Amino acid sequence: MNDTILLVDDEKGIRKVLGISLSDSGYTVHTAESGQDALRVFRAVNPPIVLTDIKMPDMDGIELLRKIKQEKPETEVIMFTGQGDMNLAIQSLKYDATDFVTKPIDDEILEIAIKRAQERIFLRRQIREYNRKLERRVQKKAQQLIETERLAAVGQTIAGLSQSIERISGGLEQGLDILGKGIESDRKQSVQDGWAMIKGNVDKIHNLSLDLLHYGKYAIVNYELCDPGLPVTEAVGKMQPRARNNNVELRAVLSPGLKPYYFDPDGIQCCLENLVANAIDACVDLDKSGKKKEVIVGADKARGQAVEYRITDNGRGMPEEVRRRIFSSFFTTKDPRGTGIGLMMTKMIVEQHGGNIDVQSREGSGTQVVIRLPVRTQPGKNPNADGLRV
Repeated sequence: MNDTILLVDDEKGIRKVLGISLSDSGYTVHTAESGQDALRVFRAVNPPIVLTDIKMPDMDGIELLRKIKQEKPETEVIMFTGQGDMNLAIQSLKYDATDFVTKPIDDEILEIAIKRAQERIFLRRQIREYNRKLERRVQKKAQQLIETERLAAVGQTIAGLSQSIERISGGLEQGLDILGKGIESDRKQSVQDGWAMIKGNVDKIHNLSLDLLHYGKYAIVNYELCDPGLPVTEAVGKMQPRARNNNVELRAVLSPGLKPYYFDPDGIQCCLENLVANAIDACVDLDKSGKKKEVIVGADKARGQAVEYRITDNGRGMPEEVRRRIFSSFFTTKDPRGTGIGLMMTKMIVEQHGGNIDVQSREGSGTQVVIRLPVRTQPGKNPNADGLRV
């Protein structure tokens, strides 16, 4: 323990006598004759314990106590008081003085006060050490939980991927079997059917490979200060040929009040492209009804300091069971073309931004998907705790 003491008194005799007594008791003693002098010495030697007279001419002991506590709150300060200074002594305790000793100073009483101060220092040190150990244990447990969850997520992904590969493999085997039998029996229709199954599953392997590459690319969010409308215009422009090929009117609707914020524009554009592709596919069945096919992609301010992206179509909609499962790992309704990774990746990117996705849909009445992202004024911070604004 640091046995350094700063002794402050405007009377030279008291400084000398107490200094000798404290030195004989094994303490390293520094002295000061005034409050200003005491602050200079305090900042230079950083003593854990200060002994100060309560009445001094230029700066009294209470003012010195307040300044010391402002600079280093854990410093223990013991006040020297006269017999008539009891009110001042009580006032010093309100400013967190450790104790007070009345003059004339009794060495034994002073030693008891110093020992009490040292016990407080020791207890604080023990509490800090305990808290550090507790924090390390909590961090270690948290890391273990994260690793466990990460392994579980990896396990689920591998399991889902294995099932997808198994389905593709089964489709290829069936296609080869039908193709082989068609060749053996010289049945042209069987040959065409088998070849179509093989081609469809080869396309699915290609799509699965591309989706997995994209999944890895967007595993980390790269924040940029960007116009929130940019991913909308980029996604609509990129998906426009697909919309025209399916006779779907695709357009962007942007709020004029949007302001730049920190997000990953490439990641959000990827999300919008995945959702727009699904919306276009959902409109294909409208060809028979003669109904105009529409997909609208919008970006707007939202309550709670957030930005909302909306993808709305007037397509076939989906049953409740499908709506609940669309973001599940490797779930798809697009066999044999779909892999189920696109929407799984969309959910991952949105959640990494601290956002959420809401899907409203009814069979025959279209679908609306809403991505809600909190606005970040700085990159890389908790989106719910960094002074957000739109």
